[in-house]
Amino acid sequence: MVHYVTVATCALNQWALDFQGNYERIRESIVQAKKGGARLRIGPELEIPGYGCQDHFLESDTTLHSWEVLARLLQDRSLDGVLIDTGMPVLHRNCRYNCRVVILDGKIVLIRPKMHLANDGNYRELRWFAGWARPATVEDFVLPRFIADITGQREVPFGDALINTEDSCIGIELCEELFTPQSPHIAMSLDGAEIILNSSGSHHELRKLRRRIELIREATLKCGGIYLYANQKGCDGDRVYYDGSAMVLANGEILAMGQQFSIGDVEVTLATVDLGGVRAFRAGMSSRSMQASRSEMSYPRVKAAISLSAQHAHFDFSVHPTRPMTASLHSPAEEISLGPACWLWDYLRRSSLGGFFLPLSGGIDSCATAVIVHSMCRLVVEACQRGDTQVLADVRCMCGEDSEYVPERAQDLAARIFCTSYMGTANSTSETRTRARNLAAAIGSHHIDVDMDTVVSAIVGLFALVTGQTPRYAVHGGTSAENLALQNIQARLRMVLSYLFAALVPWAMRGSSGKSLLVLGSANVDEALRGYFTKYDCSSADLNPIGSISKADLRGFIEYARDHMQLEVLGGFLDAVPSAELVPFSPGYVQSDEDEMGMTYNELGVYGRLRKIKKCGPYSMFAQLLHVWSQAQLTPRQIGDKVKRFFFYYAVNRHKMTTLTPAYHAEAYSPDDNRFDLRQFLYNARWTWQFRQIDDAVGRLEKRDNVVIEE
Repeated sequence: MVHYVTVATCALNQWALDFQGNYERIRESIVQAKKGGARLRIGPELEIPGYGCQDHFLESDTTLHSWEVLARLLQDRSLDGVLIDTGMPVLHRNCRYNCRVVILDGKIVLIRPKMHLANDGNYRELRWFAGWARPATVEDFVLPRFIADITGQREVPFGDALINTEDSCIGIELCEELFTPQSPHIAMSLDGAEIILNSSGSHHELRKLRRRIELIREATLKCGGIYLYANQKGCDGDRVYYDGSAMVLANGEILAMGQQFSIGDVEVTLATVDLGGVRAFRAGMSSRSMQASRSEMSYPRVKAAISLSAQHAHFDFSVHPTRPMTASLHSPAEEISLGPACWLWDYLRRSSLGGFFLPLSGGIDSCATAVIVHSMCRLVVEACQRGDTQVLADVRCMCGEDSEYVPERAQDLAARIFCTSYMGTANSTSETRTRARNLAAAIGSHHIDVDMDTVVSAIVGLFALVTGQTPRYAVHGGTSAENLALQNIQARLRMVLSYLFAALVPWAMRGSSGKSLLVLGSANVDEALRGYFTKYDCSSADLNPIGSISKADLRGFIEYARDHMQLEVLGGFLDAVPSAELVPFSPGYVQSDEDEMGMTYNELGVYGRLRKIKKCGPYSMFAQLLHVWSQAQLTPRQIGDKVKRFFFYYAVNRHKMTTLTPAYHAEAYSPDDNRFDLRQFLYNARWTWQFRQIDDAVGRLEKRDNVVIEE
């Protein structure tokens, strides 16, 4: 028998501590869900205060204001008729929990605390919350008095329970709980839960969404049932971008899925599902029925006085079930074109500044940053053309335009909010200058071409005046210290000039109405890992959209943009040899990034994944690569030397990570010291014990090979 239920799952662009804005987006999502015929609505994890509050969760104000927002939702009679699952911190018996609060018609049905907390990578939930350690158990929770006055309830259930509606049974698991070996949905499904709700605060990483989908698909394929997944989206004030993708699955099939990347604030994904199909699916699996009948986990039930399906819908031919769909996943290049672009837009509009400033060097890294801004402008213009009122309001405020202004092309918007500058010296080439100028023209940025030799000469002259010594480049007979210092002067002056131009170019162009610009950096994750950049040079900026993206992925992105954004000018960047252009040209020496680093970008990607993802120190990395790189005809000694060279430079440059520009998090081997990769920044760069173990192993292997040769 068919038993149709319309459900809604939401992706909301929440902002940490923006209680007013968060409330408005939550309410709007409920209104849209109700308008779409849904009687069950689920939102992102901790959607009331915003997931990224971090240490603000320790403040009592955060919990108080969350209750105040909940009070407004409880008082709003226009929201009646929908079972609403929302999220906020709750203090119970002096322990703070990350909770789902389920409400219906002005009453609280259940407060469900998170049991298994995310505490790795970018997540630090154990710092702020306790995990509920009593599965299938509820207690009485005494409501704050002003909430009790609204609901007429003094106590409500708090804990791990199932919700019985008049026609179904609902279970709840939160984000990380899906990823654990014993996910709660298994026991809940065996105990009769037909609908599982999962509210998440899951951030984007390249190639991550496929894993998320497969976990949910496998959960509903094994257990049967309907699974609603909600997620936050956007930048809520930190380095991560929450990538939405709210979805509804049933019995192993995807029925509906929201966008992964979007600059809109509220996205509601609706699906009409058949409870009868769930019951038939489960009853048809004898092994599942046997396990369910023997299950020792019996959940307490709380009642919600609502029928998720209307009686008339059984024979109403206008009600149509949602048909299964195939998820369309973005390629890594597409993810790079969209994720950082959405992150930049959120940061820009919420910072109330006037746009971006980018030092454009003519190399592929700053090129990638510029193209990401171009992608952002394309998304914004598309949203304006669709009539997105919030995006239009943000654009008009940013550009100082009246209520009639609608940008027609990405280049038109870029001319108003994006300034690029080529900051050349005598060491720069005409090729990089031309590439920068042509790219700026293609994407429409306001471009400034600067020769900064006079400033460099002034600094060198001051040093010579004070010390009586004039430093020289290595190609002119100078020492390594002189050569490095002269390069660093150029790099750091570019940072100083970038902030000067970002502050005053808008004033020079528009007078007092000009808003300052955010400075963008463009150092990639591999260079950060190796420490191949100057501390406080133009890699030091307000934001870095490519700081957690590898060189290889950036090249793939530029190839994609050349072909899909009609930017033929990008071909020249792909063909160019990466070079800092900080030393004079010499017939016997051309500055190359990979030559100076002593390792290739591809090798750095391998080192980074082994160090961070595989948790390898020097000796473990050597042992792993011995089996991989020996196929490339490398000897154990060569492999050992490569590993030691990497760890030496990683150690001596680790201090640079403490000043790393806040970067969009996209890669699991990011060395970001501030949130993601927590390690000391003063190392014994000789790695005496570790390197000796490598040398001993190399010696044993060489001795063994010599014996084999003699035999």
